[in-house]
Amino acid sequence: MARVTVEDCVEVIPNRFDLVMIAARRARELSAGASMTIDRKNDRNPVVALREIAGRTISVDTLKDSLIRSLQRVSFADASDEELESEFLDAFSTSLSALEDDEDVPTSQMLEADAESHLNISEEEDGTEA
Repeated sequence: MARVTVEDCVEVIPNRFDLVMIAARRARELSAGASMTIDRKNDRNPVVALREIAGRTISVDTLKDSLIRSLQRVSFADASDEELESEFLDAFSTSLSALEDDEDVPTSQMLEADAESHLNISEEEDGTEA
């Protein structure tokens, strides 16, 4: 019975690897309590997922997006490195000016030297020079 379902699914998702990944993701969603779009008919979740895909009762694009989100481990920040560096320097200069107002010159000089060495180290790692 499942073999016929897989053959029907290949018409919807031609790549069998993609089909397996998407159907497995949908089966996990069903196990977690997602609502079914077809009757169970005593079938297990993987078979129900394949029948949903074959019957086109669920959006394949939605399933692909759900699969991609579930596999992502890193979220990409919108800020670029230059923006982050300028924010760091602004915050550092604010802290430095606050320290200078307190007339703690040795501490401010040490912090300034620390920041310069940190920036030089990160630039050396990138292969750029100061």
